[in-house]
Amino acid sequence: MRIADRPTEEVAVPVDAPPGVVWDLVADIELPTRFSPELHTVRWLDGADVPAVGARFEGHNRNDVLGDWRTVCEVVEYTAPCVFGWAVFDADGRFGPAGTDPAHPTATWRFVLDPAGRGTRLRLAVRLGTAPSGLTAAVTRAPEHEEAIVTGRLAQLRRGMHATLDGIRALAESAP
Repeated sequence: MRIADRPTEEVAVPVDAPPGVVWDLVADIELPTRFSPELHTVRWLDGADVPAVGARFEGHNRNDVLGDWRTVCEVVEYTAPCVFGWAVFDADGRFGPAGTDPAHPTATWRFVLDPAGRGTRLRLAVRLGTAPSGLTAAVTRAPEHEEAIVTGRLAQLRRGMHATLDGIRALAESAP
């Protein structure tokens, strides 16, 4: 698997709570910071305070390999209570030219909620993008190992996605 393939990863969990309860949690951009091993802080930008297509927010991330970095995200899909998607950009140009073109993000993330009986099937997906990122920097340093680097990064993201979904599920299932 190579960066040019725009690799994807998706994780799904069943949640024993109705979609409306799960949606209220998913639509809170700060909630994943409680569970994600990389995302540490989030805040709305440009006066936005709720998700809507075109709204932007900033994220601060950290991991052992890349250190600390900042992203700017733009909501690219928002259909309550079903889909919440956002494109991610390298806010500081740390890994290459900073940009904010949703057609060329560093990644695109998406929560999808599907009714499942009395509960919800909650999915979280990521598609790696075409803009330069920490992954691009790692591959540039060792292009002969691109497939292993991409596969390793997807495994890292998958673990974080599981942690996030498990945390959301626990909150939703304990809601009154």
